[in-house]
Amino acid sequence: MVKTRSLPETILALRFHRSPTRLVITKILGSIRHAWYVSATSPLRLERLPIPSLPSESWVRVKPRLVGICGSDVKQVQIKGAIDNPLTALLSFPHVLGHEVVGEIETCGAQVNDLFPGQRVVINPWLSCQPRGIQPVCPACEAGDYSLCHNFDRGILPPALHLGNNSMVPGAFSTAFVCHASQCFPLPDHISDETAVLADPASVALHAILRHPPDHPEASVLVFGLGVIGQTTVAILRKLYPRLTIYGIGRYPHQSGAVAELGADLVLSGKPAEWIPKLAQTIQARLLQPWYGLPWMLDGVDCVYDTVGSPRSVAEALRVVRPRGKIVIAGVEAPKRFEWTPLYFKEVQLIGSNAFGVETFQGKRQHAMQIYLQLVEQGLDLSHLITHRYPLSAWKQAFQALFYKRRSGAVKVVFDMRL
Repeated sequence: MVKTRSLPETILALRFHRSPTRLVITKILGSIRHAWYVSATSPLRLERLPIPSLPSESWVRVKPRLVGICGSDVKQVQIKGAIDNPLTALLSFPHVLGHEVVGEIETCGAQVNDLFPGQRVVINPWLSCQPRGIQPVCPACEAGDYSLCHNFDRGILPPALHLGNNSMVPGAFSTAFVCHASQCFPLPDHISDETAVLADPASVALHAILRHPPDHPEASVLVFGLGVIGQTTVAILRKLYPRLTIYGIGRYPHQSGAVAELGADLVLSGKPAEWIPKLAQTIQARLLQPWYGLPWMLDGVDCVYDTVGSPRSVAEALRVVRPRGKIVIAGVEAPKRFEWTPLYFKEVQLIGSNAFGVETFQGKRQHAMQIYLQLVEQGLDLSHLITHRYPLSAWKQAFQALFYKRRSGAVKVVFDMRL
């Protein structure tokens, strides 16, 4: 028997439509003025939809409480993806966006025994083998590497990587969504919604750090990009490796003070022609000036965590990392040509880091979200990263706060469904 609370017949949801006409018009107009990305021409619309049904009896329906707007959501609304991006094979449209969510269970399928209506949960968004009803699970899922699942286009669901890009099950930018019971992590009462909603970006940072840790406890580390994932990376690095020297490279003035409080030894900003010499002076590395272009250093920092992942950030990281150092790319931007000569000249390790899954922490295998909650119990507090809250009806203002960060001072923007 399905366990449920009384529910409305429809939901309010922010849905993205793959309309070639709207995509082209919005892309052109948005390049002139960002507000056009959320105008009447946008592929994104606030709509009334039927309440989502459970795909199987091992699923639950959840009412969101707080939902974070991820950088990937912003990029999609700004139509930043390349047309030949291979991951388009693993998406289905139209879909309701949103995957960073803490919510309250409303309905449990008949086969769900360890969850109950009214329970608060944080959601692992990956639509991997188990949510798709695939048995036996693939080798990646067996290892806990859910973001590397072999079956994102198979099973009982249409193609999709995670909640927020599947045409059958809505994401969390809605007044109700569904997910598999295995995707739910129950929360103790003393963990606030504000803390829980950051579990997803914190897990992204944890995955990058735990899979590719600093080479030694006193290494020098540079965190490139000081948005939510960058600031979280700084905080977790300082928590796990207190003797590191941590440098941060940010774009906006409001980021510097916050990152210093999280544990960065030095925060640099401005044009690369300005901050690269400052970093070289700080680490006492000799600066080299080519005939044309940016300066670089043969020596440099031991490791770079690049939370931007743009051609520019990778090119600049290559100029400041030491020979045989490593650059861990945990951000995503559209590809473009960049000067990569230092990659082979310095024999740099260039490493991709994709989302999160089950990680090894202090000799134990746990899901990254469980590790994050464990660190919260030990004093890690990132809730101040939430700078802006909006009801779902104010979605245009929410996205514009992220389009114009320099003006708004936004770090983490959330939809507060409790409003």
